[in-house]
Amino acid sequence: MDATSTTTSPAGTGAGDGGVRQRVPALRRGRWRDVAGAANLLDSTGAVAPTVFATMSALAARTGAINLGQGFPDTDGPASLLDDAAAAIRAGVNQYPPGRGVPELRRAIAEHQRRFYGLEPDPETEVLVTAGATEAIAAALLAFCGAGDEVVVLEPYYDAYAACIELAGATRRTVPLRFPGYELEPGALAAAIGPRTRMILLNSPHNPTGHVLSPAELAEVAEVATRHDLLVVTDEVYEHLLFDGRPHVPLATLPGMAGRTLTVSSAGKTFSVTGWKIGWVSGPADLVEAVTTVKQFLTYVNGAPFQPAVARALALPEQHFADVAGRLQAGRDQLTEGLLEAGFTVSRPGGTYFVVADAAPLGYDDGMALCLDLPRLAGVVAVPVRVFHDDQAAAASLVRFAVCKRPEVLAEAARRLRALRR
Repeated sequence: MDATSTTTSPAGTGAGDGGVRQRVPALRRGRWRDVAGAANLLDSTGAVAPTVFATMSALAARTGAINLGQGFPDTDGPASLLDDAAAAIRAGVNQYPPGRGVPELRRAIAEHQRRFYGLEPDPETEVLVTAGATEAIAAALLAFCGAGDEVVVLEPYYDAYAACIELAGATRRTVPLRFPGYELEPGALAAAIGPRTRMILLNSPHNPTGHVLSPAELAEVAEVATRHDLLVVTDEVYEHLLFDGRPHVPLATLPGMAGRTLTVSSAGKTFSVTGWKIGWVSGPADLVEAVTTVKQFLTYVNGAPFQPAVARALALPEQHFADVAGRLQAGRDQLTEGLLEAGFTVSRPGGTYFVVADAAPLGYDDGMALCLDLPRLAGVVAVPVRVFHDDQAAAASLVRFAVCKRPEVLAEAARRLRALRR
């Protein structure tokens, strides 16, 4: 395909799905641009800035502190998954897979969506395998957004969202979620929509806060998207990591949303293989085609021997998914108790890998300074929440901890953090 051509079908959507695909061109001539001026990508010297995760993980490695900053597990995924990948490597599955992903995995993703949510994407035309969820999001933004367009995100936001929006040449508009509840305030999303709004980029369960959007919050998103005829990209990588019996409700299942929603997820979080970078996007065929057009010029393909292994893992019994969520919920409870004992105020997350805590009760009003000092003060690394904010004052004293660690590691981290109590 010509990466500068328009590939979106002019065909309209089905009844009740609106007409978003009639007005969303895939790629437009002149889209590509020099991003040297992208503020979020460069530091004060003009050099490419490292992510907060790279900075804090390097700090943990340098000091020997317990790394609760970056969200990666310290245990591997199911043995069957690892064995399947090793077997695929030995069997010679080591060359380029098909551009859209191996058929076995695309079929497994479609079956997963049917099995858990009643969605029925066509694995041939409505599923694309990507290099993790981040590539899927980046490719979608590059496909559908450009100079003059606005993308609405919840704030705080995963830092890659801001960078990818800038790479696409678009502008972000944020809708604030406030500590400790992080609920979407009624009317706040609608107030952020303007004449240049092109896309809503949604994340639930939400990183970095752990908030799970309620049915009422999701209904408001759907109402705003349909009323303004907007495309929605939903990042659902934590879809199986919900706590306290909460169900995951994909936005695409709500009335009017199937034809305007691209659903993104990945194997990394669900199966504790974050380094494999096997993600996917599903949705209407013409929208997925547009993302594919961009994706082929990013990584092209990836993870050949991992793809069939993930396909088989997606068919594991439902108890496996419940057990993973249960272990993370236990980790949330364990670390939350330790943070409360240390004197933090804590937001109790409904899902994900993370817990957000306020250090202000301990006398620390600068979360960034605290995170830089934590290895010395307590032998623990966290990340400051303000790096996920435009309004940094709203998160000045907030820090985020990862709970996706072994119980003994979390117990030791909690013991060390008690040293912060004054």
